[in-house]
Amino acid sequence: MRAKISYVITAAVLVFYFVLVGSRGVMLIQAGTAVTVTFGVAVLILPVIGLWFLWKNTRFVRRANALATELDAEGGLPVDELRRTPGGRIDRDSADEVFARRKAETEAAPDDWRSWFRLAVAYHDARDTPRARKAMQRAIALHDGRTIEA
Repeated sequence: MRAKISYVITAAVLVFYFVLVGSRGVMLIQAGTAVTVTFGVAVLILPVIGLWFLWKNTRFVRRANALATELDAEGGLPVDELRRTPGGRIDRDSADEVFARRKAETEAAPDDWRSWFRLAVAYHDARDTPRARKAMQRAIALHDGRTIEA
């Protein structure tokens, strides 16, 4: 729940920032000189890119959470079996062991979104965020009946 609250607060701050920057871009364009119009258009591009990025991430998170909810209802969420260091961090060897099992599970059932979801969790636990995201994108695509390139 804390993560959701943090995400909503961060998104709200970003939207406020984008509106503020966008208004400055509009003010520059309204000044009417060639230089200010050029800068105004350039400044407006930043909020557009930011809003697109925020929208894509929010959509991804909502879809991943929907898969987690569905998998939880089926009783298929991965169990946290990872060993922890005294400081509470995940033990790297433990994460690697679980990752190897999840990878084998996914190779055995490459068209099952559930195995890709669990592989994404294993990648995340192994601190490989880019691959975790790609695996989750694959799980979402398979769940939706789409295919994506490897």
